[in-house]
Formats: sequence, C-alpha cells, structure tokens
Amino acid sequence: MRKTFLLCVACAISMLTCAQLLEIVSTQQLSTPINEQLKVAGFSPKGDYLLLTNDINSGLMHYDLATGAITSITDSDGAGWAVQISPDGQEIVYRERYMNVDYTLRNNIVKYTINAQKRAVIAKAQRDLSKLVSAKQANTVAINGDLHMVLTQGSKTTILTPNGADQAYNWASLSPDGTKILYYVSGKGCYTCNLSGNNPHFIALDCRAPQWYDNQTIIGMHDEDDGKFLTASAIVAYDLQGQKQILVNKEHLAIYPYAANGKIAFSTANGEIYLMHVK
Repeated sequence: MRKTFLLCVACAISMLTCAQLLEIVSTQQLSTPINEQLKVAGFSPKGDYLLLTNDINSGLMHYDLATGAITSITDSDGAGWAVQISPDGQEIVYRERYMNVDYTLRNNIVKYTINAQKRAVIAKAQRDLSKLVSAKQANTVAINGDLHMVLTQGSKTTILTPNGADQAYNWASLSPDGTKILYYVSGKGCYTCNLSGNNPHFIALDCRAPQWYDNQTIIGMHDEDDGKFLTASAIVAYDLQGQKQILVNKEHLAIYPYAANGKIAFSTANGEIYLMHVK
C-alpha cells in the first residue's frame, strides 16, 4: 500500500514538471504471483484484461482486471513477444518458439480464443513473424526478420521502410483510427508515418516501446542503462507535436506501458504490475 501511495505522489509531482497531456486519476499495484518476474505483454481493447509474460517473454497469462483471476494460456518460449489481440478482445495470436531439426529457430503461430479457452495452430514452422495476424483484424503491422515493417491489409502485404531500408525498426502499431503507423527506429527515436510508409514524422528520441494512447497521444518508456543493467526508466507521454509529460518518474524503473480505454498498465524492473487510470 505504501509503495502504491509513493508511486501516486511521484506521478502527481511529475505532472507539474512537463506539459499535462493526460490527467492521472489513480494508480494501483495489481496482485500477482509471488516470486514471479512479470511484465505486461498486451492490453485488451476494452481495457478488461491484461496479458502478462515473464522477463524473457516466455509464457503468457490472462489477467482479469475485474476479478484479479489469472489464467495460464501457454508456457511456450517467445509467447510474450509481439502478441496480437483482435479488436473485440476475444482472440489472441501469439508464437510458440522451438528449435528445428536443422538447428534454426521456428515458430508455430497460435490463435487462442478467450471465452472457449481453446488454442489452434494457424501456421506451422514460421521464421517470419510478420505473419502474426489476427483472423478478425483486417489491417495489421508487424516487424519481419529483416527488422522492416510489414503492413497487412486483407490479403495484401507491403514492406515499409519510411526512414530507409538500412534502418532497424521495432514496436510498430496502427493508430486507433487506422490511419497512421507508430514505430521506433533504433538509435533514432519514435516516429509516425502514413499507411503508404511515407511522411515519417519524428516524435521523440526518448520514447522506446511506444504505444498509442489515442489518435493524438502516445506513451512509452524512457529507459537508461549502464551497459549491463537498467538504471532508470520513466513512463512518458507525447502528443504528435512532441510535447512531453512524465507519467511515472525514472527512479521507479517503470517499463513497457500499454493503454486501453482510459487506462495505462505498466511493469517495473522488479516484476511489479501497475494500473493507472487517466483522463
């Protein structure tokens, strides 16, 4: 309780130091299994559940925000990286990583249905994870093995490299209205572009793992390290004009935020999970 209170105070103080893009209503620590190093891997569009994974992206769990119930979906390696959730929140698409007989890493692509709690392999032995597409989502954007963005619109797939084919792209996502792509270029920062991969627009350098909060606001983490260990990490918000707000100060080692329906969920380097209500 004291830790949650101190975090709330830190969040309130941070609002006074930068532009206020979002108003923080409350922040609470969620109850999670003891001795589990967990982080947030996804947030349902309706904001009713989280997907959790461990610190090396192994396994995937469903966390019901109404009841606090935790359901294990899979223990597979790689399942917690770049998970896709359908717009209605009823389907999850994730990977199951394994070593092939030729000693190459392969992935089965699995669709999991929330209500039925059933899994089905929809693609076997994949190396290119740009094929991680939800059956109920017409447009998706992912990162392929060349670290380029791949936009899938129905049956059409397009490689996008708005900042050049020699750049490494990560953390790509579509805006809620489906008109823009948010992405991160290694060493250069966070950008948006249109669906044609044109007009790259720089947002910020210190906003890694960016996610959309709404069509005009993004959130991400400003993390620092000493070459081996994480030493500081803040949760930040930016509007598309580059105005910044610190939501959680860097001494809390807050990482990997996700947003949905007026809520922001994030982890800490200590494996704690927090839920922030904003407006």
